[in-house]
Amino acid sequence: QVQLVESGGGLVQPGGSLRLSCAASGFTFSSFNMGWFRQAPGKEREFVAAITWNRSYTYYADSVKGRFTISRDNAKNTLYLQMNTLKAEDTADYYCATATRGRDGSSWYLANDDVWGQGTQVTVSS
Repeated sequence: QVQLVESGGGLVQPGGSLRLSCAASGFTFSSFNMGWFRQAPGKEREFVAAITWNRSYTYYADSVKGRFTISRDNAKNTLYLQMNTLKAEDTADYYCATATRGRDGSSWYLANDDVWGQGTQVTVSS
């Protein structure tokens, strides 16, 4: 019933751009903070970006700050991640999810009750 479906991944050359989309259904999308996470081969899942339910605040990992932009369209129940100036180290599976804000107010993680999707693959290679 509750679903998050990511799309937009693919193969891109270094320096190129991709836009990921996440279609949400089965819950009140506009009431939840949302985020993007990624996991590269042999690496732990890491936080990429988050946006609050009312679109007032956005947060980014240092590794993507200035290159990636998170946005949402609550009317369409859709979350986006615009990725520019892609690097080989951006290669990973990307997941959208409901996101929980840490006690420090700026860190984000997946709690037990957070919902996340199947992911979309992004490969950056020449």
